[in-house]
Amino acid sequence: MLVPVFTLKLHQKIYPRLVTVGKFDGIHPSIAAATTGGKIFIHRPHSHTQTEYTGRMAGGTSGLDLDCVFLNIGQHITSLSAGSLGHDGKDLLFVGTANNLLAYDVENNQDVFHKDVPDGVNAICVGVTARNVEPLVYVGGNCSIQGYDARGEDVFWTVTGDNVLSLMIFDFDSDGENELLVGSNDYDIRVFKEDQMVSEISETDAVIGLCPVSDSKFGYSLANGTVGVYDKLSRYWRIKSKNQSLSLFSYDLDNDGVPELITGWSSGKIDARNCKTGEVVYKDTFPSPIAGIVTADYRLDGVEQLIVCSTDGEIRGYIPAAKELRGQLMDVSLEQKIFQELNQKKLQLLQEIKNYEQNEKEPRHLAGKQTIQPGIDNEEGSIGIIPANTQLNSSLIVSPGSADNQSDPHVVLTISTTNGTFIHMVVVFAESLFEEGESLVVHPPENKRSDQIMIPLAPPKDIPIDLHIKIYVGHKNTQQYHVFELTRQLPRFALHTQFNNETTDPVSTVSFPLQERTSRIVMWLNQNFLLTDKITLTNVLKLKLLSLRTKSPLFIQFNPDQSQNLIIQTDNIELA
Repeated sequence: MLVPVFTLKLHQKIYPRLVTVGKFDGIHPSIAAATTGGKIFIHRPHSHTQTEYTGRMAGGTSGLDLDCVFLNIGQHITSLSAGSLGHDGKDLLFVGTANNLLAYDVENNQDVFHKDVPDGVNAICVGVTARNVEPLVYVGGNCSIQGYDARGEDVFWTVTGDNVLSLMIFDFDSDGENELLVGSNDYDIRVFKEDQMVSEISETDAVIGLCPVSDSKFGYSLANGTVGVYDKLSRYWRIKSKNQSLSLFSYDLDNDGVPELITGWSSGKIDARNCKTGEVVYKDTFPSPIAGIVTADYRLDGVEQLIVCSTDGEIRGYIPAAKELRGQLMDVSLEQKIFQELNQKKLQLLQEIKNYEQNEKEPRHLAGKQTIQPGIDNEEGSIGIIPANTQLNSSLIVSPGSADNQSDPHVVLTISTTNGTFIHMVVVFAESLFEEGESLVVHPPENKRSDQIMIPLAPPKDIPIDLHIKIYVGHKNTQQYHVFELTRQLPRFALHTQFNNETTDPVSTVSFPLQERTSRIVMWLNQNFLLTDKITLTNVLKLKLLSLRTKSPLFIQFNPDQSQNLIIQTDNIELA
């Protein structure tokens, strides 16, 4: 079992997500963290050059506090980071508040620059992106990202869709140049090359954490307790917890040459997961929530330690496992884990055999019946076997809602059986669809069960959503069900419907040349809208749509004979 190589108890409260590490003297690593009273403490056990404290800095008074210095910021601290902007090898401490960014030279006890940031400083990262020669400090605030150089000059600025919650510098597309990844409050991860957005990933909640893992893989965490790993635009895995992720880092804890994703949770748990499968390879527990995770050679022995800080001031350091401990980082050995998995599989197989034996005892002639009269308490109602030709039909239809506002606009998912067998329950799994969680269970009461079920779905945003559906089918009074699985995709613009009524044309228009055949445009429209009548191929394509969510019109026109052949009319700039 892996154990910490050192433990410190500083008796200082540490605020979550406000922990960093830097070599402020250019040689020795020091931990910096936000604490109470608008202050930052810097734990630097290897550096004692400062004897007199003036200005923002004050020294500790007793015990381990003698290794700490305190910086008085005087404002609520919203973000904290460290990094070098110059060529002297020394790291600066960057402190973000609601309206300011401070670059502080800890070694010389002086401000390097202090900038007003009206959009706020929610996230900070330091590094080189794209074709920039010098490193910049990037600051994310309310719908904007700014970059400052070593002189405090604002040399980079761009906008993003919503409030920025996380930033990361990372070679996303493996082209040898770093991109800027931005996690925001509108559930999106955006990738910027210089000031242009080149990729976008939609998630299910606010993106509160990002960290590089290896090659083109990176980890992410959401406000709803989800943690996962992407490789470029493809998601490897994700898990969801009832607790919230407070810190995310990558570190090769099991010493296999591949970093694990390290997560610190609000419950005080820390776990390390295989970056390809999400399997837990190690876990430990603190008595209080995890405030931050960093890495540094804190013992100055040439080995980078994984350093975990909790909100009550406890700090633990871990090193990669020895070769003989590979696969046995936790109390449960590899052999015990395999035995548990095989035993669980054995129990599942025994239950299946029991079900088959029970069905074999029933009259065999009943199993051959091909039609069932719905609503009738048939003789075969208690057995689990259903006709072999049982199939399911499914459809998606747009509903504008009721005129009296009793129901909002939605999409109706209809599922029915082909031979009158009953649908007892439906489970729909989908991301970014339901207000709470990622699944919906529909279980009609016994007196309302039939061979058809209708489920209203209301997508909150214009994004494509994959629906993974499990349908429990059986006879009326059966205790055993056959589970059918279906996959459907809810189109991106599912809550737009065709209309022919006279309406005010949208004022705003976007037009541009598109080198595509009309047939390809028609195919795209049929795939991305739930249209009552499929669009047919014509020379000039004109489509009038109404957004049921915002009640605003959307006009699309494609004329291959014009230079600006695609015209989109809408007053919604985000939709355009």
